[in-house]
Parts: sequence; C-alpha cells; structure tokens
Amino acid sequence: MRPLQISPETAVKLAKELNIPIEHLMHMPQHILLQKLAQLAKQDKGQRDPDQSQHQDQSPQSEQS
Repeated sequence: MRPLQISPETAVKLAKELNIPIEHLMHMPQHILLQKLAQLAKQDKGQRDPDQSQHQDQSPQSEQS
C-alpha cells in the first residue's frame, strides 16, 4: 500500500485534528481516513448547530402563536 497523496501541511493538520501520529496517518487506508474525517465533520457540525437548531425550532412556534 502506498502512502496517502496529501501535502505535508495537510498531513500535519489532519494528524493534529485526529489526534494520531503523522506516521499512522500517512499509512492509513484511504477509506479509514475518510471515515475518521466524516466523524470529525459530524462532531464539528454538532458543536456549531445547537444554537442554529434552537432558533429554527423557536421560529415555527412563534408563528403559530
């Protein structure tokens, strides 16, 4: 298996975000990396969306009143 074809800057950033050694990242199968990135994006979205979802939930209620 050949190493991932990503830039050194991207590799460093991903290793830091995923909290794994850069050596593990570079030799990680692509489908596993994609799964981890999807999980990271989901967590990141979950941290941002609660404020937006509260505003969206309150809007229809205020219109019905």
